[in-house]
Amino acid sequence: MNAEVPDLQLDVREGLATLTFDRPDSKVNLLTQAVVLRLDELLAEVEEAVERGAARGLLLRSGKRNQFIAGADIDELAAIDTAAAAAEMARRGDEIFARLERLPVPTLVAISGPCLGGGFELSLCCDFRVASDHPSTRIGLPETRLGILPGLGGTVRLPRLVGLPTALDMILGAKLLSAERAKGAGVVDRVIAAEEFEDEVDGLAAELGRGTVPLKRQRRGPLRLLVDGPLGRPIIRWMTHKQVMKRTRGHYPALPTALDVTVDGLALSAGEALEREAEAFGRLAVTPECKNLIFVYQTTEDARKQVPDGEVTEVKRAGVVGAGVMGAGIAELLAYQTIPVHMIDIDDEQVREGMDRARGLLKKAAKKSDWSEDELQERSDCLHGATDYQGLEKADLVIEAVVERMDVKRDVFSKIAAYVSPSTVIATNTSALSVSKLQAELESPGRTCGLHFFNPPHRMPLVEVVRGARSSTDALATAFKLATRLGKTPVVVDDSPGFVVNRVLSAYMTEAGYLIQQGMSVRNVDKTMERFGMPVGPLRLLDEVGLDVVAEVSGTMERAFGERFKPASIVERVLETGVTGRKGGRGFYRYEDGKAKGVDPEIESILEGHAQGEPPSETEAQERMVYSMINEAARILDDRVVDDPEIVDVAMIMGTGFPPFRGGLLRYADSLGVDEIVAGLRRYAAAAGRRLEPADGLLGRESFYAG
Repeated sequence: MNAEVPDLQLDVREGLATLTFDRPDSKVNLLTQAVVLRLDELLAEVEEAVERGAARGLLLRSGKRNQFIAGADIDELAAIDTAAAAAEMARRGDEIFARLERLPVPTLVAISGPCLGGGFELSLCCDFRVASDHPSTRIGLPETRLGILPGLGGTVRLPRLVGLPTALDMILGAKLLSAERAKGAGVVDRVIAAEEFEDEVDGLAAELGRGTVPLKRQRRGPLRLLVDGPLGRPIIRWMTHKQVMKRTRGHYPALPTALDVTVDGLALSAGEALEREAEAFGRLAVTPECKNLIFVYQTTEDARKQVPDGEVTEVKRAGVVGAGVMGAGIAELLAYQTIPVHMIDIDDEQVREGMDRARGLLKKAAKKSDWSEDELQERSDCLHGATDYQGLEKADLVIEAVVERMDVKRDVFSKIAAYVSPSTVIATNTSALSVSKLQAELESPGRTCGLHFFNPPHRMPLVEVVRGARSSTDALATAFKLATRLGKTPVVVDDSPGFVVNRVLSAYMTEAGYLIQQGMSVRNVDKTMERFGMPVGPLRLLDEVGLDVVAEVSGTMERAFGERFKPASIVERVLETGVTGRKGGRGFYRYEDGKAKGVDPEIESILEGHAQGEPPSETEAQERMVYSMINEAARILDDRVVDDPEIVDVAMIMGTGFPPFRGGLLRYADSLGVDEIVAGLRRYAAAAGRRLEPADGLLGRESFYAG
């Protein structure tokens, strides 16, 4: 027996065998290769206990409260360098899991907390599954997010359990279900109230020990048989493949592969289907997309752990000044975490609109998260609105989210400081203005910092925590920990115009403007970057941000960094028309009910009348826009806005949607070769303008990442 792997223990008593997962010195249980091998050893003991009549049932549970198995060890997956090794790892796991599945006694798994990836696949080998309704319970197969497919039987057992459509929805969507939704999908057999979970599981276990089956299995209906059969499978495959390609544009090979393996597996024996799954897992595990997605996952997790060295104040009450779209969105994030928040604006009507917006976001979250009426009400009751600042007196942290004007923000900062306690952290949500200048006139500037959320804040995962010249480590640490509590990925950046994301985006959008000035159509510019993998093109993004906001940020960037951020004259002509983008119904595109309905005819006419030169090729256009971002990112590192390329890559993926399958902006630069980028920038600078000259930080650099 392998006594060096204490993560999994076996106890046999009173007719029941119990396998308990409990990884020492860790908050989570992981299904490492060592744990899987330990499982094999213990299953042999279970078989022996069954044979001699000592065990009449088996229970799988966790020794950690509200933490079942969070999945495989990502580091082990990252270390695999051949398809054969990955496939063999899957095959070995399949053999061991099949041993569990073949046990001649009833088996039950008790799930409370995350039951993900290999942990869920393990549970599928059991006869019955019960789950706690604790909010931390999430059940699913997130493997496609990492560029692979479930490799321990998920594509084989799940469709046989719940049917093909539900299985594909879970596998391709990487959906993590609450206990109630898992019950509705047929994944679990019973949902148990969290406060009664341990006692009820003990009762079910006692029945298992007496050799009785405590639960009833769900039966397949005639419609399931039709949909999963030879007539239904081709239709399901065709419809799903169409949706997958529309969503991914072919950039994520794991999705069509998982689709084929899952659908085809239903026509094969379980053994044949498992072999096909293992082979596909092996092929995908060594693709560039998989390696890049794993890198992004690991880098993002590391970023969330880089808390500044300071004393963290727990935020028990908060304030938000500004009840607009951003302010209301931030207030909703706080209320979502049951943090009482006082939201302020200059008149009652704006406060009312902000409160309605925040409550509306909470109602949408309630539907998505299966909250009860009481849970929704508890969060809604955390929202308070007013036109005066007195409600901020007990706040531990206040976020300013007013118009992007230095004079207005300074006035708000001074008003906040007059009402809050000396220990209250005061943060600005500015997207480009100087935090150092904002804090300069306060008596206690050390308690201030930037806390830059991205729009819409309930969806965008990044927060830039901005270190002003006099920001204390305590303020930064408190802001950082609050951001993680709100479910965000925070990155600490130095105070510099545009910080990281908006500075890189400004270079990107500036170059897009010069491309349309050169005669490239709006749609072709956007399609070029959509084909590259961006969620939307740069001109559509300008509309989303708001052309009025972009004009303000652009002015800030040009004043700070000079000619390379000067907008193309054709863009200035567009701004003169007064269009503001999606929020105003017109921008580069026209909008109806918030949805783009094609390029705006008036703007298109202006562009056609002012275009100069020959339109560039798609290759040139893509390189100019991407190289511009890389060039500015190199300057950001040179200026020590951040020290590590990992932070730039996390910020660009989380803040702009830079395609994760490319691994991040600077990891992608390394894949191209820095010398190649420098040569391209020099070539384009000679033809299109000095703004494209390579940054000093690119010259002589071999790569952004060591090794």
